[in-house]
Amino acid sequence: MATIRKKLVIVGDGACGKTCLLIVFSKDQFPEVYVPTVFENYVADIEVDGKQVELALWDTAGQEDYDRLRPLSYPDTDVILMNDPNTLTELRKMKQEPVKSEEGRTMAEKINAFSYLECSAKSKEGVREVFETATRAALQVKKKKKGKCKLL
Repeated sequence: MATIRKKLVIVGDGACGKTCLLIVFSKDQFPEVYVPTVFENYVADIEVDGKQVELALWDTAGQEDYDRLRPLSYPDTDVILMNDPNTLTELRKMKQEPVKSEEGRTMAEKINAFSYLECSAKSKEGVREVFETATRAALQVKKKKKGKCKLL
């Protein structure tokens, strides 16, 4: 059993893939049916750099109706994953290309994110790397009275 516990909160608009990402990581299965999330919690153990870590995975509701409740998930968070829900859809509507990786990295630097990663919950490509990187970020943060979390 892991002695290190970290809290990870995932945020993004409704139907952007937050729940799919968490379920693929924690249960290794892709949910084929969309069911809007209100608030869900998952737990997954991960080993990173020789350390066993128990991740408390907090899935937030993306719909605007829950904007006032979402901040209740944030206290004591070690790392936040941000999903950009509309990038591909909106780019297709405007007949534009997806954001280039370099542009994503530039934005990550601009907002002082720990890292910029791309993944696919459907194909499972890069999913484990996202959570390994998030765990590394969480392990680097030392809790203070006014604790900070890492943004990924």
